[in-house]
Amino acid sequence: MKISVRSLSRDTRQLLLTRIPALAQAQAASFGATAEVTHVNGTPVLVNDEEMARFAWQVACKTFGEDRAEFGIKPLMGSEDFSFMLEAQPKGGFLLFGNGDVGEGSCMVHNPGYDFNDASLVPASSYWGALVEAWLQ
Repeated sequence: MKISVRSLSRDTRQLLLTRIPALAQAQAASFGATAEVTHVNGTPVLVNDEEMARFAWQVACKTFGEDRAEFGIKPLMGSEDFSFMLEAQPKGGFLLFGNGDVGEGSCMVHNPGYDFNDASLVPASSYWGALVEAWLQ
């Protein structure tokens, strides 16, 4: 059996990685069997630095207006390899940039129905330029 372990905090992830083998072994023992758990270290929890996330949001507000920039969105249980970068340099953040209106045919990336909205290239490029300028000031 394979499972994917995802959590929203490092402490919870560590608890899960500790408890899963104990639970698997206890459940197997209740049936007179044994269990072996092999952990392949997957993607760590992605945790944004609050200060950097707020900075990026403020630049988005200045670039697009407060009504088009969200801060503190509900955490996602996705598996994102950018978390390795934030482990190496915690003073950073991961952000989502809109790819068009929510509606028919819209979906998240890594979905066979995903269709990149080319119209988002110019606004996204403007934002990244504004973010760099703000950081260098």
